[in-house]
Amino acid sequence: MFNYRHTQIGFVTLGVIGMGLLLVGGALLAQAPAAALLVVLIILIVTAVQFAWLTIEIQDVVLTARFGPGLIRKRVPLATIRTCTVVRNWWWYGWGIRWTPRGWLYNVSGLAAVELTLTDGRRLRIGTDEPQRLCQAIAQASIAVRAASPESDLGEPSAPA
Repeated sequence: MFNYRHTQIGFVTLGVIGMGLLLVGGALLAQAPAAALLVVLIILIVTAVQFAWLTIEIQDVVLTARFGPGLIRKRVPLATIRTCTVVRNWWWYGWGIRWTPRGWLYNVSGLAAVELTLTDGRRLRIGTDEPQRLCQAIAQASIAVRAASPESDLGEPSAPA
């Protein structure tokens, strides 16, 4: 079965969280540790680890977008993907997991993404620094899924020219 894996690191996210860690850490060193600052420090560390990178995988019949070590992930069965289109997000859509006018967005860095239209009409965007390659991988994997399951009536995933 077709496999794809790509990891994108969120350098800006890590930089911003790193600055926050330095500020909170400096405040903790400058005075007696306050419980509130320790809580903020722990939250920043957990956030940095969780949202530092986004890994997109296609294995067997499922596309998975996984933040960090994988506590937060989105799984999409390939059989439910009707189209894949390369898109560019507006800057105000931001990073992380967000609801946008075009559906849910999973993004760690940059503005490039793919928009998946599912068979039920819902849309989902996944940020990536290689959107054309991801759409091609989805198309190839979907063909393999349809070949293994001929009763499927999916349309062909589309990738821009």
